[in-house]
Amino acid sequence: MADKSNLLLTSLSNGDIALLQNHLRPVQYDPGNVLFEAGESLSLVWFPTTAIISLVVGLSSGQMVESALVGRDGVVGVSAAMNGRTALSRAVVQMAGHALVCDVGVVKSAISRSLTLSSVFIRHKQTLYAQAQQSTACMAADHVEQRLCRWLLRARDLYGQDELFLTQDFLAEMLRVRRTSVSATASVLQKANMIEYSRGKITIVNVQRLRESSCECYAAVKAHYSALHKNKHLGD
Repeated sequence: MADKSNLLLTSLSNGDIALLQNHLRPVQYDPGNVLFEAGESLSLVWFPTTAIISLVVGLSSGQMVESALVGRDGVVGVSAAMNGRTALSRAVVQMAGHALVCDVGVVKSAISRSLTLSSVFIRHKQTLYAQAQQSTACMAADHVEQRLCRWLLRARDLYGQDELFLTQDFLAEMLRVRRTSVSATASVLQKANMIEYSRGKITIVNVQRLRESSCECYAAVKAHYSALHKNKHLGD
C-alpha cells in the first residue's frame, strides 16, 4: 500500500486530532465482514486506512444496491455520533484491510468540544450524500462499461494499488447487473488493454484510458473528496 493513513484524520488540526488519537484502535477486516446492518444502533465509528467498505441498501427482492464506497478518504458511522440515529444502510467490507475505530461516545464528546471538527464531519456527511446521488444517477443513465470503469477507478484510489481482488459476482451485485454483463464488459476492457482479468483479480494496466471510458460520476466524486480534504489543519 502506498498510504496507510486515513486522509480525513490527517486533514484535521492538531487540536482536533488530539481529541481522538488516544482513543483510536487498529482493527483488521476480511472481505465480507459486516460492520453493521440497517436499523442497528452503532457503538463504533470507523476510519478506514486500507480496508474498503460498501454502504449498501437492501431491496424487497433481496438484491443489495451500493450507495457509496468508503475507504481511506472517509469515515463510516459518524452520523451516530452527530444525531444518535440508527444505521440507514448495511456496511460490508469489500476489500480486506485495516481501519481505526473509536467509540461513538468519544467522537460525540469531541464534536461537542470543537466546532471545526463538527464542520469536518458535516462536510463529510454532505460528501457521502453527494456520492450516493452520483451513484443513483450512474445506475440510471450510464452504460455498464462506464459504470464498471468508474467503480474500478474509485476502488483503485482507495486501495492505493492497481491489483484489485474482486469477483464477478460481487461486481454484478454492486453494479446491479447480471454476472454475464460483468464478464462481457470485463472482456471488452481487457481486449482494449485497460485491464487484465483473472479469476478473482483485476489489474488496471491503463489508468488514463479507463478514465476516458468512465462516466462523469468518477470525476465528480473525486472532486467532492478533494474539496473535503483541502482545508488541511483547519483551525491551527
